[in-house]
Amino acid sequence: MSAAAIPLAPHFANAAPVLAAGAWFKNALCGVKSGEARLSRVVGDLNTPEACIAHEQEADTLLAWLGAPAAIAHDLHPDFHSSRHAAGLAARLGAIAVPVQHHHAHIAAVCAEHGERGPVIGLALDGVGLGTDNTPWGGELLRVDGARFERLGHLAPLALPGGDRAAREPWRMAAAVLHDLGRGDEVVVRYPDEPAVATVLAMLDKKLNCPRTSSAGRLFDAASGLLGLCLKMDMDAEAAIKLEQAATRRIEAAGWPQAMADGWRLDGGVLDLRPLLGELAGQRDAEQGAALFHSTLVAALAKWTARACAAAGNETVALGGGCFFNRLLAAGLRRDLEALGLRVLAPIKLVPGDAGLALGQAWVALHTLEN
Repeated sequence: MSAAAIPLAPHFANAAPVLAAGAWFKNALCGVKSGEARLSRVVGDLNTPEACIAHEQEADTLLAWLGAPAAIAHDLHPDFHSSRHAAGLAARLGAIAVPVQHHHAHIAAVCAEHGERGPVIGLALDGVGLGTDNTPWGGELLRVDGARFERLGHLAPLALPGGDRAAREPWRMAAAVLHDLGRGDEVVVRYPDEPAVATVLAMLDKKLNCPRTSSAGRLFDAASGLLGLCLKMDMDAEAAIKLEQAATRRIEAAGWPQAMADGWRLDGGVLDLRPLLGELAGQRDAEQGAALFHSTLVAALAKWTARACAAAGNETVALGGGCFFNRLLAAGLRRDLEALGLRVLAPIKLVPGDAGLALGQAWVALHTLEN
């Protein structure tokens, strides 16, 4: 087990011990005892028998330290190995099983690391996590208060033509955006070498096998696909990485470009960035387009978050989720939010992605035991 340890707020010094199981990707577990959180090593994605066995071994190691936990937290998704194993442990040990929504956990992890017990406005941006409405979330604006959260808003959902395959082939996300914009006829011209183009367009027309998601990760994929930076991925987050690298080159050479003034729409709590994506489809300079994407995204997110803070009377913002590995996004958004007078919390010892998620699950479980 990793020696990673994080002291929690003094309030929890005498709290009952809890175990948290993490999620599916980059799985790691967390135990909390006597006001200290201990994180396991990262066992990886739970898509192999070896990773699942390693997950169970890390759970046993943490339990040897914890003793009998009062609660065992896990992801809201019932089919993850981590969730099933956690439910079985809870039944066997007589502990309370605490399912925690994925993005709630991301924001709670930031609160736990900073010892923030009051309510915060949380901006959770990542690839995917099951929402309370049983749809895939990933671009969420939340009000988080310990064991409770409220979904204040989300990114406008984009279609996933082919389901999970769209998360591996950014050209499909680009096709979905163009189709939404009434420009589906451009897809065949843009991606003539993709044999599935006609099939994808037919799926989009008929809304077959095209679940919609608020995922910020898929938004990055769509931008990368529209700019021709990455059409199919050979490694995790390749499209987003190439998009950030292209933007960084342009910004280092020429500074941040002006955000696109009409690059987004706010409809209630829904932030729609398809106008920006439509502009990217006409960009000839991929680096300039990537920089424009980042500057406009930062401006839109800052305005969206600040509006939610004003409505809630809350000046503390927590940023979590794997999209914040992107340094341009993380630094630009902190800059803009702080310029608006808001207090910004972000991971320090932990990574922003799923490897730190279990700490947030444990934090929610601690608050659950108080209620």
